[in-house]
Amino acid sequence: MLEIAFVRENIELVKKAIKNKGENVDITSLLEFDTQRRGLIQKRDEKRRERKEISGRIGELKREGRNTNAEENKAGKIAEEIKRIDKKLSEIEKNLYEILIQIPNVPHPSVPVEGDKIIIREWGKKREFDFEPLSYLDLANAISLLDLKRGVKVASSSFPSYKGDGARLERALINFMLDTHTSRGYTEVFTPFLVNRESMFGTGQLPKLEEDMYRIEKDDFFLNPTAEVPITNLHKNETIPGRKLPIKYVGYTACFRREAGSYGRETKGLIRVHQFNKVELVKFVLPDGSYNELETLLQDAEIILKLLEIPYRVRLLPVNDMSFASAKTYDIEVWAPVLKRWLEVSSISNFEDFQARRANIRFRDGKTSGYVHTLNGSGLALPRLFIALLENYEQKDGSVRIPDKLVPYMGKEMIDNR
Repeated sequence: MLEIAFVRENIELVKKAIKNKGENVDITSLLEFDTQRRGLIQKRDEKRRERKEISGRIGELKREGRNTNAEENKAGKIAEEIKRIDKKLSEIEKNLYEILIQIPNVPHPSVPVEGDKIIIREWGKKREFDFEPLSYLDLANAISLLDLKRGVKVASSSFPSYKGDGARLERALINFMLDTHTSRGYTEVFTPFLVNRESMFGTGQLPKLEEDMYRIEKDDFFLNPTAEVPITNLHKNETIPGRKLPIKYVGYTACFRREAGSYGRETKGLIRVHQFNKVELVKFVLPDGSYNELETLLQDAEIILKLLEIPYRVRLLPVNDMSFASAKTYDIEVWAPVLKRWLEVSSISNFEDFQARRANIRFRDGKTSGYVHTLNGSGLALPRLFIALLENYEQKDGSVRIPDKLVPYMGKEMIDNR
């Protein structure tokens, strides 16, 4: 959330962010409410000073043994007027707040306004086959890694079911990523899969994206849409000592999203699903170093693909492709050589203090205090990583070789149907 003073002082910048992110916010009403609010605060302060002066005179009159009725009547009328101002102020502030939370974060100046995502770098060599390869879905069916039909029986379409070595591979990837990130200085956390409304608001999913979320109406809880939500909100309503920053967390969660159902044929496999596993990286940092921390966060996510030797690329998102809360975002995409497609497995974002203001996460560093900057990114998300691994390590005989770094977690070097 942006501070009202920032909006007031940077109105053209904010209007540009609203337009470029495709939002619709009544800025005119916002500024009118802000003007009314400041006027009421000034009037209330004047009435409070007046009441304080009358209270002083009442005290003097009492010490002199004189009648205080007239002054007390004045004080009573002023007190009633202050109550009326406070009531009106409360209404104005509520209206102001309802518009303020609709304003998206302002993009960093280095982010292009629109166009295609800019390729920052590519890593690895795209695989060329000397045989006719199977797509990941045909391959997974051939060696019994998935049971999508039974997943539909248990829940519905886009709720994948893994089995045998497929389930084992999913677990191996999660454990491998957790171990890799903790070895690089991240603290592992394991958070609830359900989050409350306040937590969803804190990271910016609500109110904008409520229709895309799975909600448990009786308790007003939401199934976790991304591990960013529970992990970021671990420090909700806290002031973190500056000496403890940066804080770096890594955690696994299952994630649930309704929006996957709107992509037609892609819901038949693993590319877009309603439920998926993800290992998330979250940082809480001091404001002056957050963009350096963004670059190291990106590198921490990339290291997984380098260790697995899966080709990937990094792209910078333009403003019109960024999330509501982000100030700058990179996507990491893996190469699926049979599909001949790049598949996104991570978005790495700096939210600056946008989420911290909504979740009230502050820092105090000596005499300096303020809101932390929050950053997060998948490190990495499945099942697109699962897809890329199968297609990049498929063998001529229909088996799948396990990447060297993953062998200790799988307990085997090959997956086949034998």
